[in-house]
Amino acid sequence: MKSGKVFSVAQQIGKSLFLPIAVLPFAGILLGIGGSFTNPTTLATYGLTEVIHPGTIPYSILLLMNNAGGAIFGNLALIFALAVALGMAKKEKGVAVMSSGIFYIVMLVTINTLLQLDGSIIDGVVQETVKDGAITSTLGIQTLQMGVFGGIVAGLMAAALCNKFYKTQLPSALSFFAGTRFVPIVCTVFAIITGVILYFIWPILQNGIFALGNLVMASGYFGTFLFGCIERALIPFGLHHIFYIPLWQTGMGGQAIVDGVTCYGAQNIFFAELASPNTMKFSVDACRFLTGKYPFMMAGLPGAAFAMYRCARPEKRKVAGSLLFSAALTSFLTGITEPIEFTFLFLAPFLFGIHVVFAGLAFVTCHVLNICIGTTFSDGLIDFILYGVLPGQAKSNWLIMLPVFAVYFVLYFLVFRYFILKWDLKTPGREGDDEEAHLYTKDEYRKATGIGVAKAEAGHFDAKSATILRGVGGLGNLKEIDCCATRLRLTLVDSGKVDEALLKSTGASGVVIKGQAIQVIYGPSVTIVKSNLEDFVEQIHSGVISESALDGNDSVGVTASEKKTANKADEVFGAYMNGDICLLNQVEDEAFAAGALGDGIAIEPAEGKVYAPVDCTIASVFDTKHAISFTTENGAELLIHVGINTVELKGQHFNVNVKDGQKVKKGDLMMTFDLKAIKAAGYKCTTPLIVCNTDEYKAVRPLATGAAKIGEAILEVKG
Repeated sequence: MKSGKVFSVAQQIGKSLFLPIAVLPFAGILLGIGGSFTNPTTLATYGLTEVIHPGTIPYSILLLMNNAGGAIFGNLALIFALAVALGMAKKEKGVAVMSSGIFYIVMLVTINTLLQLDGSIIDGVVQETVKDGAITSTLGIQTLQMGVFGGIVAGLMAAALCNKFYKTQLPSALSFFAGTRFVPIVCTVFAIITGVILYFIWPILQNGIFALGNLVMASGYFGTFLFGCIERALIPFGLHHIFYIPLWQTGMGGQAIVDGVTCYGAQNIFFAELASPNTMKFSVDACRFLTGKYPFMMAGLPGAAFAMYRCARPEKRKVAGSLLFSAALTSFLTGITEPIEFTFLFLAPFLFGIHVVFAGLAFVTCHVLNICIGTTFSDGLIDFILYGVLPGQAKSNWLIMLPVFAVYFVLYFLVFRYFILKWDLKTPGREGDDEEAHLYTKDEYRKATGIGVAKAEAGHFDAKSATILRGVGGLGNLKEIDCCATRLRLTLVDSGKVDEALLKSTGASGVVIKGQAIQVIYGPSVTIVKSNLEDFVEQIHSGVISESALDGNDSVGVTASEKKTANKADEVFGAYMNGDICLLNQVEDEAFAAGALGDGIAIEPAEGKVYAPVDCTIASVFDTKHAISFTTENGAELLIHVGINTVELKGQHFNVNVKDGQKVKKGDLMMTFDLKAIKAAGYKCTTPLIVCNTDEYKAVRPLATGAAKIGEAILEVKG
């Protein structure tokens, strides 16, 4: 259980890191093109010095591109802080992101202050007694050289504090600073504490990192081989980002002085050299952690795909070929390898083991041959041209990579073909007669896409999402939904309930299970799968779709609170205020969100007026004036509750226009309240309409979403 929990947290951190990593390709393009064509050596190589030189418009544009890309790489620690907070916060993600920025800056300033107090920095000058490279300037603040680790620490802390304190209640006198406003305040306090702690312990950790970096560098070709093997072996678990980031972004991956500036980490060194006009040859020590993926991504895996194609049964070769060609082309052009890697990972795991060894050998080969081609995060044709071809042969030695490509294509083809035939591995096109490689029947297509399936009257029944929910053990077994670039990432109560075959029937190429965390691989379209699944789950929670529909029954629109017998009449209730409709489970109050008081709906008010949603009799006006209960002629017992925890205002800012026992008509004004004053006091004004006798109805169903206009039908009860 502990290992599963650790895997789940590590997976979430890895997913958080993917967002800043994803922006690096574009930043790398800016830096690659701008850096290459503002470099005098490159311009001279291509004979462009007469067209592009300082003072010309093309040169100015290229210099701007170079500096813009450099700004992203130069501030990765801050970007990581914001991204980690975004990924790790469970609620109020925007607050967490802002708070992480505050946390990071305050932490840096705290360390800077202590460095000034101990004499390490005097009048802005780092003293000679300080170890070279121990102090750097980050965001204009002289502080300890922590690289992206400092940003990750800030992001993790800010997210944890946001998760813990975003609902914090304070005494009435301080209520303005309660809730989400309290998060950046507490982050500031903890940032100071964290800064003090890091001031004392980071130099020790820093020495350890440098020592580990020296060990890695001293390990020579074996260390390069080990790096390549481990990086590929972690792909199935989604943890490869966590592994290579320290080597790419910190002193663990080496250090170098470029134009008088000390750079730490393989990727930082490469891009500093790319931007420098004085670079004659890219650093081999840095590129040993960057270049090795090109041989197997651009040549090896396409060779494996070709081997699978040639081994396919003749009658299935055409179908298998179309699938494999697409996967091979994706790997060659973009370096995105998961479509083909997961094909043989789940059909023939032994081949993945061979692939891991070949990956390590590819890194060693590039290291031995002094091939130095950088990368942003994936080694495809685009990166190969930008960071190998354009900078020139003298810097990157890219021409030597061409025979390596040829060898790797043939190597993968021969080895994969041999083992596929020897062990009769069921790669695409080699399935049994009763299996296809993979063509959908009409029913399978409908299950995978939701097209042609009966739709709910007030919602959309997505059969693919329903199948995913059944595949993970039902709604009650699902805790969290997220995704990265290619994988749907889910956290479950019990992973033993997962039906892998059912999940694969939705178009997934594989399923990874570890503890309570699972990953379902869909490829680049995973964001659509995630959005559809989240919407589907929300519709079940809100009652638009019945959870019973998951068993394959397409009937929808009945809540989980349905009863076999009910004598109540159907009723429809209108909007009781102008504003924006939200589902009850979105209300930031546990009692309302959990339906403890009954099912219903809520509105985020645009003005401070409450109207009767139906002809009714007032049952009770609360002494604190913030809530009114009433009943209809057909027996519905309703409650309108203005705001969250507004009972604490003791009637202040509220004015009620009705009294107990009074009969009112639909649309009559029942209450007014000072919307601005209540919000200024620190309270949310979300206003639920609750059906208190929910158990007496078969269904309580929202009828509308979006903007609420007085009198328009928004809620229905079915007797």
